[in-house]
Amino acid sequence: MNQNGSITLFHYWNRLRDGRPAPKRSEVEPADIKSLLADTFILEKDTRGEAVFRLAGTRLCAVYGRELKGFSFPSLWREKDQRLVSKLIHGVFDQKSVVLITYEGFSRTDRSSKFELLALPLDGGVENPRCLGVISAAEKPFWLGADPIADALIDSIRVVDPEKEPKFPRNRPAIDVPSLVPSELDPPQTISALGQARRIRHLVVFDGGRGE
Repeated sequence: MNQNGSITLFHYWNRLRDGRPAPKRSEVEPADIKSLLADTFILEKDTRGEAVFRLAGTRLCAVYGRELKGFSFPSLWREKDQRLVSKLIHGVFDQKSVVLITYEGFSRTDRSSKFELLALPLDGGVENPRCLGVISAAEKPFWLGADPIADALIDSIRVVDPEKEPKFPRNRPAIDVPSLVPSELDPPQTISALGQARRIRHLVVFDGGRGE
């Protein structure tokens, strides 16, 4: 984790949960994270069980050139990455996972910028799972917000057990798992892999990239 927005939101979430798997949605006070609000979002499940934006910050909407409320979260990525993103976010909803994604976003005129996304679970009850997150640009090129991001490819994904990584240090080394191909994972394999990672007390990286 390299971006201040991700680190700040993680520590805030970790304090709120106070040893529980996740804090309640009602415990999140916007005033406490006002410096992050423009870049934060909340996800929920729609009637089909798909992860969609319930709320999205103004800067985040500007980056994508649209109002993101009600918009499909996995559809922000290229088709080959959407299935993996969907499974990971459902892990946040259902298993209270903490997920960190780094990705490259491509604008409508094929400019590119690197981003870091942190997804954190919120307790909304069995019927109303929620996810709190933040998206931070690794750099802020002059065109960002004027030339909307229209496509994205995953660089890496890290799944963290906050009980064993409570301080979430910056630039913590990660364990590579080359035998796992993200596009081929099914739900049982994903859960099994993440369980093994937690026992190792490190982060897991699923390598993405531009290969077709």
